[in-house]
Amino acid sequence: MTDPVTTPEPANHQKIDTSVPHSARIWNYWLGGKDNYRVDEEAGDAYTAVFPGIVTIARSSRAFLRRNITYLVAEAGIRQFLDIGTGLPTAQNTHEVAQQLAPETRIVYVDNDPMVLAHARALLYSTQEGATAYIDANVTDPDRILAAAAETLDFDRPTALILSNILGHVADHDQARSIVTRLMSALPSGSYLSINDGSRGIDPVFEQAQDAYNNSGAVPYNLRTVDEIATFFDGLDLIAPGVVSVTQWRPEPGLPAAEVVAEHGGLARKA
Repeated sequence: MTDPVTTPEPANHQKIDTSVPHSARIWNYWLGGKDNYRVDEEAGDAYTAVFPGIVTIARSSRAFLRRNITYLVAEAGIRQFLDIGTGLPTAQNTHEVAQQLAPETRIVYVDNDPMVLAHARALLYSTQEGATAYIDANVTDPDRILAAAAETLDFDRPTALILSNILGHVADHDQARSIVTRLMSALPSGSYLSINDGSRGIDPVFEQAQDAYNNSGAVPYNLRTVDEIATFFDGLDLIAPGVVSVTQWRPEPGLPAAEVVAEHGGLARKA
């Protein structure tokens, strides 16, 4: 494990379907990125027409992830990350935040969107001291993910598993919990789990917009209650303040109190 970059696996010649909106491209659009198509912009605009707050949720989610990574590297001493459902590269990707603090950090990204694979060169830019790799795989195939990630990461060392806005694509809650359990079972004591997802029971307008999106023909994203999101951390030691709205998780000091948004997450340690 000495190479700073691992070549991405082929995507089996998947073609990018520009006729149907895609959640990763819409998310990129809301984050201010350019890696999207007109169909994604139209879907994103239709969503914000019902619920303008989705842009705040998207950007608050990214800020939550940045604070998680900063804690993991600077305070917990983590030097390995497995980021599943990474999405399209924007600003402050996992490897950028982590390697700025600790250049020797190793990161494996996982996604199964051919457009993400097309941008893998951007994701794979790494420091010489560290490494980044990209795996073309689905979150529903944890065994494949773990086998491929082991080529870059040492699973005898503590590793942070990141599942940011990906478990909502697994409709069955028990299946989603099983995936998390399988992935964490492969990681040693001292590893961490970071999850954030859209939450139900907080904002009815958000729920209306999301239900309409799910009925539009796009790949659905399922909101879960805060209690359901909390069950993903069962058996792990939650880091304070626990499972909270992403804006409330260790906010930057000195800033005004942020509003609660319908996106909840947390960070927990494996004993």
